[in-house]
Amino acid sequence: MASPAVLAAKAALASVDLSKYDPEQSRLMDERCILVDENDIAIGAMDKKTCMYCHLMDNINKGLLHRAFSVFIFRPSDGRLLLQQRASEKITFPDRWTNTCCSHPLDDFEAEKNEKDQLGVKIAGSRKLEHELGIPQSQTPIGQFQYLTRIHYLAPSNDMWGEHEVDYILFLTRDVTVEPNPNEVRAYKYVNKEELKAMFEDPSINFTPWFKLIARDFLFGWWDELLKRKGSDGQVVAQSLADLMDDRVIKMA
Repeated sequence: MASPAVLAAKAALASVDLSKYDPEQSRLMDERCILVDENDIAIGAMDKKTCMYCHLMDNINKGLLHRAFSVFIFRPSDGRLLLQQRASEKITFPDRWTNTCCSHPLDDFEAEKNEKDQLGVKIAGSRKLEHELGIPQSQTPIGQFQYLTRIHYLAPSNDMWGEHEVDYILFLTRDVTVEPNPNEVRAYKYVNKEELKAMFEDPSINFTPWFKLIARDFLFGWWDELLKRKGSDGQVVAQSLADLMDDRVIKMA
């Protein structure tokens, strides 16, 4: 039997008209996110359109929470970070700059529900890097993702849509081929730390809230360590940060 929160979410959904949004982005709202509690314990398989329930601010304000991931790809040779600007067609946080890829493991795929060694979110990360940025999955091997921690945050996009997630942070150091899906990604660029800090200080550039939170509390410290721990060949390696992994769910505001 569906929980009271999910039943309330379905009721709220009935009043939402998706016809004014981009058709492909509306279709993606049919994907089923994995609902979790504040300790990141999955609360079971959810019915169709759960992902939409999760992103309605009415439901977020009632406590509905889901699992997500944020991937950060660094170029091995110089440690520069790949950023993307979300497409204008995106329903949540359109046109904002963010880390390489941010999305959700789905209940639709059994492999993405595998919690051992964060395997499910890593598989989802590889899938979405191909979908959004056209990066072949052969270039994002699951075993080379380095998990660092999980953050729990809430952020509105506008009065109707937002995010309330337990977000897994994944680093990857790979040379990748980028061919963006224009329905997902408006622009992309590689930056070093100083260039990213300058972007943050530019009032004309908008960022996703989760990226700003991660950068504020974690990213630059991890980035410093990544650069300090270069291999003998001078390249940065994500797995060099394995000892920094923190498996807590860190609540952020």
